[in-house]
Amino acid sequence: MSHPLPLYRPRRLRKSAEIRRLVEETTLGSGDLVWPVFLLEQEGAVKNEISSMPGCFRQSLDQLYRELEELLPLGLSALALFPCIPEEKKTRACEEAYNENGFLPKALKEIKKHFPDLTLFSDVALDPYSSDGHDGLVRDGKILNDESLEILGKQALMQAAHGADFVAPSDMMDGRVAYIRSVLDGEGFQDVGILSYAAKYASGFYGPFRDALDSAPQFGDKKTYQMSPGNFKEALREAALDEDEGADILMVKPALSYLDVIHGLSTSTALPVAAYNVSGEYSMIKASAKMGWLDERTVTMEKLTSIKRAGAKIIFSYHTPDALRWLA
Repeated sequence: MSHPLPLYRPRRLRKSAEIRRLVEETTLGSGDLVWPVFLLEQEGAVKNEISSMPGCFRQSLDQLYRELEELLPLGLSALALFPCIPEEKKTRACEEAYNENGFLPKALKEIKKHFPDLTLFSDVALDPYSSDGHDGLVRDGKILNDESLEILGKQALMQAAHGADFVAPSDMMDGRVAYIRSVLDGEGFQDVGILSYAAKYASGFYGPFRDALDSAPQFGDKKTYQMSPGNFKEALREAALDEDEGADILMVKPALSYLDVIHGLSTSTALPVAAYNVSGEYSMIKASAKMGWLDERTVTMEKLTSIKRAGAKIIFSYHTPDALRWLA
């Protein structure tokens, strides 16, 4: 040949599945995944499929227990709980959010009793409980910040008292992490962690989730408290504030359109970084797979691996049950 052959051949490390596994830089494992579940307050094994999230269900506790009996042996170790609140219990003052006799505290207590080793993340925000559909209290069309903190603190305290391992403020109110940490510590719950939705963007990918909980805002949008999709440095500022205020884990939401934010945050903090692979990202793959345009298993595992490669130590994903089966 007229030109020298290459001395180094990267293909040597790709020539068999065994070698590729040996040198793979990022590997996805069952311990990386958290399963978000939508809970119904109904007796018996009930599950209702969410039309915009094929394969995802609103389900009763009895049905959840059946699912867990299958998934725990596959490595499932954590749940994120989202209760479906009936319309008649939604109010402007969001009293149901901290009702000691409500469905969520019962669910937390019962799940912990049946599965004590499961790690439970409990969402702290007012939109599922608000007749206005916003993450904070509303007055004269304005989402109130400081007035909402007291309600969020009561909500977090109730969840901690009933078995949450982590409370997860997703509301994006300023100062809520410090306020919640103070409330929890003041009541003796120093061991309950805070997973902060530190960089939660005002995204179009949340639509199916709002269908699942019927929690869409009744007016306007959430752009006065959720972040602009064009901002990166702001995410680092938000995360730094939450870290200083006492957060234990920092969340980026959504995941797929914000891999650069996940990576940037993972290199700027010593705290674990989580990412939420949200409902719209899930439903796009499900719809494409149904049409035969994509191979669901291949693209799902590629997507989840890319989120981990970007720097996420924890991935919240509706794909979790399928991913656990595929990993097994």
